[in-house]
Amino acid sequence: MQRYGTVIRLRPERRAAYLRLHAQVWPSVEQTLRAANIRNYTIFLHGDLLFGYYEYFGADHAADQARIAADPQTRRWWQLTDPCQESLADPDSGQWWAPMREVWHLSEGGTT
Repeated sequence: MQRYGTVIRLRPERRAAYLRLHAQVWPSVEQTLRAANIRNYTIFLHGDLLFGYYEYFGADHAADQARIAADPQTRRWWQLTDPCQESLADPDSGQWWAPMREVWHLSEGGTT
């Protein structure tokens, strides 16, 4: 299992729309994430920053990410959510949400 953390800015004028969308995420979008070996996906909000966290249980993260990006329902979902966000990722990275580097983790067994 690999842990991933990401961050993006939430546009204040689109906050209500974003929160409304995420109060009822489309089941097809959730199913696509599960089929791509993603578990425990959580988005946290602090001020105007969204922090995403998920656990990846697959063997090819890049291929699973491509599978998500190719899904028509997920692409429709992003057409609604992307305008609510402002990317913090390096413009040359090709990423929308900026990856965060894990600096510490407390595991159940007491080691990282």
